[in-house]
Amino acid sequence: MPDWLVLVLAILAACAVVVVITLVRDKRAPEDEDPSETPDVIEYMTMWIGVIYAIVLGLAVAGVWEARSAAQDHVQAEAQALHEIHERVRVYPPDVRDRIRADVDAYAGQVVGKEWKEMSDHGRLTQRGAELLATIRQDVTDYQPKTDFEAQAYQPLVDQVAALDQARSARADSTGATMPNVVWAGLLVGAVITVGMVFALQIRRTRRELVLAGLFSATIAFMLFLIWDFDEPYSRGITATVQPFLNLFPHARG
Repeated sequence: MPDWLVLVLAILAACAVVVVITLVRDKRAPEDEDPSETPDVIEYMTMWIGVIYAIVLGLAVAGVWEARSAAQDHVQAEAQALHEIHERVRVYPPDVRDRIRADVDAYAGQVVGKEWKEMSDHGRLTQRGAELLATIRQDVTDYQPKTDFEAQAYQPLVDQVAALDQARSARADSTGATMPNVVWAGLLVGAVITVGMVFALQIRRTRRELVLAGLFSATIAFMLFLIWDFDEPYSRGITATVQPFLNLFPHARG
């Protein structure tokens, strides 16, 4: 199901629940009920519950967005380190240079062609990607420089391999969901309480109050959808992309 359809259904469901409950409550309310007699303490509690929940929602949105941005940074760092290895080996003998560059191209192709789909579908990296990284590390570290120029390039290459490994590990750590289940439970319970406090104010069946109550519940539904959409940086919604690899290794697309 497309994400936009999930959002539309969530908003419609939230509005429908509020409207239906309001109509049923108004129909069953005593004839002498006066909505203007809502105790001040209920209004005060409703205000503070709304403020606290808004802060929690804002922090949750900021958290998942930061996680998504960090995931994209990991991809950029990994692609850049791989590109640096590809370029810096130009000072090595042709046979060594071509072997390392072939390993680099194979790794980029693995990430773009297979590993990205594996992350999206199953939330994990591929064993083949780890093997190709080990091959790059072995080819770079096992070479013994023959000249001073090669010796000067050796350590930076080793550092770039370490940066590549670190970025790959960071990408692996960010493949899962950002928000723990207990946080989701708190967000959902908080949404029910916050919307439920609207009925404590004894809203009436006027068009203005129904519209405002529907917009209020729709806003909360949208914020929850936004958090859910950003929750998994590589597989849902506005995800981190493999574009940095494609920019530096356009042939990796296959």
